[in-house]
Amino acid sequence: MRWIHAAGRGLLVLAVVMTGYVASGAHADKGGEGGRGPLTLATAGDLTGYLAPLLDGWNRSHPAERVTLVELPDSADETHAQMTTDLRGGDRSRFDVLNIDVNWTTEFAAAGWIRPLPRDRFPLKTFLKPVVDTATYDGQLYAVPYVTNAGLLLYRKDILAKEGVPPPRTWAELERDAKTIAPKYGLDGYAGQFLPYEGLTVNAAEAVYSAGGSILGDEGTRVTVNSDAAREGIDFLARGVREGWIPQRALTYKEEESKQAFQDGRLLFLRNWPYAYVAASAKGSKVAGKVGAVPLPGPDGPGKSVLGGSDLAVNTHARHPDSAARLIAYLTSERVQRQVLTRGALPPVRASLYHDPALIRRFPYLPTLRTAVVNASPRPKSPHYDQVSLVVQAVVQDALAGRETPESAVRRLARELAAISQR
Repeated sequence: MRWIHAAGRGLLVLAVVMTGYVASGAHADKGGEGGRGPLTLATAGDLTGYLAPLLDGWNRSHPAERVTLVELPDSADETHAQMTTDLRGGDRSRFDVLNIDVNWTTEFAAAGWIRPLPRDRFPLKTFLKPVVDTATYDGQLYAVPYVTNAGLLLYRKDILAKEGVPPPRTWAELERDAKTIAPKYGLDGYAGQFLPYEGLTVNAAEAVYSAGGSILGDEGTRVTVNSDAAREGIDFLARGVREGWIPQRALTYKEEESKQAFQDGRLLFLRNWPYAYVAASAKGSKVAGKVGAVPLPGPDGPGKSVLGGSDLAVNTHARHPDSAARLIAYLTSERVQRQVLTRGALPPVRASLYHDPALIRRFPYLPTLRTAVVNASPRPKSPHYDQVSLVVQAVVQDALAGRETPESAVRRLARELAAISQR
């Protein structure tokens, strides 16, 4: 869900301090600089408007630790640019708490922009296990998971039911149905997020991972992309565009454009985050009541999603780091995490919520999402992640547009990623 993709030059600052959530074993500093006081938290644009009410409630109860929310644009690239520009200002930075894409944690920690956090202050054992890894760097906790995410395959269950076929579990089944069933109903076959931006990096990584490959290893110091698996993954996407079951217009899709195409009844299959399921199932959607969701397919069975979501981190130069930690404990408490799901339709990090019968009735995709998250892998970790992502986007876009074969694309990826890793 786009929640993880936010950006902007304007600064999004969210200041929150949590009373009654002096996390387990925490010893608060006493007032003044370095203790408790007002905060700012920078985040991507809140497209569902869930966050401000949560913070209003906090601010009413904790007037001395008020949170100021500054919303950046909803583009991951723009948010990243604005955050890094501000953080490079050192003690002049306006951000105390940062709601960052899970894949920025390594970069921000390596740059010294965010401070390490004590593990015993946060209930990490209550979180879905894979999400904690997104918040670590070099064996140390530098952030706390806030929301998680995994890509799902949305499909028109009404159409597949008419055809008497189950939702696809493999690439071959997806390709077959996209080629043969979609045209019968005047639909495009399959789409993801294929515009050259962060979404394309995610889609490409999922294809490579699903085929059993990888892109980088050892915190970005080793390039592993030059493999048969990577070629197979990129070829799957490139072949879809070449053969037409991935429409050319999908090369211009980000999350919102692809969601709208599915919601308007123009797509049989869509790879997107769970928020797209919620939107497509809502009143007013042309496909309400006709949407199903399954794990992403792979070559021989269920594939592998990229782990999405966001982490909460504390600026190295935060004015009130104890308040910042208390705010993070508040935002990751089970009570607030429940509201993150029910108000914002964002996947929570608390494992218990995925087993709640009332929540499953309201969000039927939760069991499928939990499976996808547990089996997901993070995007390639690197202190130079922004450069890594740009290279992946450029090379894979050339492969999808037919300007480069999958074989040469993988060789080029290996060369250009090696140059980045040596910096």
